[in-house]
Amino acid sequence: MILKFNKIIASIFGIGFLKGGGTYAALVTCGFIWLLWQQPFFQNPLYLLIITVIITLWGVYVSNKVEPDWGEDSSRVVIDEVAGMLITMLFIPANIYFLLAGFVLFRFFDIVKPLFIRKMEALPSGTGVMMDDVLAGIYSNIVLWLGYFVWMKFGH
Repeated sequence: MILKFNKIIASIFGIGFLKGGGTYAALVTCGFIWLLWQQPFFQNPLYLLIITVIITLWGVYVSNKVEPDWGEDSSRVVIDEVAGMLITMLFIPANIYFLLAGFVLFRFFDIVKPLFIRKMEALPSGTGVMMDDVLAGIYSNIVLWLGYFVWMKFGH
């Protein structure tokens, strides 16, 4: 029963079983972020930070638990994409264009894996599963902030 629950969470309610599940998981996360931005209670970016930390830690845990059945870094595990997309949007202004740019940037970094991202996969078990997406999210967040500052300086 517990293993089944861990598989449900790791696959984000079965999204991981779809072809291209990582992209779908990131898209669903974008929708979740957009909905959060619409709620006055969640306007404080610290709520997204708390959610991100919980998802990331939970992702390490469930990835460790499903690895014996699914194998190392299974494509069925997409909670890492959720964490990475959340990290991408941390403290970014609530704007649909930034959200779309964040999605594209995150998927780019997650798929291409430049700048030491691939090396994160060598970390043991669930940590390795999660950390490459965490780093892809960090890089995406940095690029978004650079874009934001350029837009604020030259775009107005």
